[in-house]
Amino acid sequence: MAASLRERGARDSVIRAYCAVLRRGGRCRGRAGRREFWSFALVSVCISVVLAGLDGMLFSYGRYSGVGLLGGAYVLSVAVPALAVTVRRLHDRARSGWWVLLVLLPFLGPLGLLLWLSLPGGSGDNRFGPRPPSSR
Repeated sequence: MAASLRERGARDSVIRAYCAVLRRGGRCRGRAGRREFWSFALVSVCISVVLAGLDGMLFSYGRYSGVGLLGGAYVLSVAVPALAVTVRRLHDRARSGWWVLLVLLPFLGPLGLLLWLSLPGGSGDNRFGPRPPSSR
């Protein structure tokens, strides 16, 4: 019983973090902790998988583009919040948001960015603001 309550609390916390990212929209000021960033990424991947399945069942999957109607609409709707939370996560590592452009470098760029996004943020305040509450 206690374990299921803990699991439900963790699931609610992941959904709350996802909704918080969507509410902040394209605001890049401030910092985002690892929990906020990875919760958003996890829920986004889960939604994308479900929508891809629905696209396949509804035959709205583009044979040449590789993108379905529902999945494509979802990606377009969360692209700006996803970029903003990535920039805020870099701010937590005391890096400029411009480092997100590392993804444009073949092979090593995305791996380096993934490494930075995975490492813990700074322990105190930095030039981008105070430490996020989820990191305390």
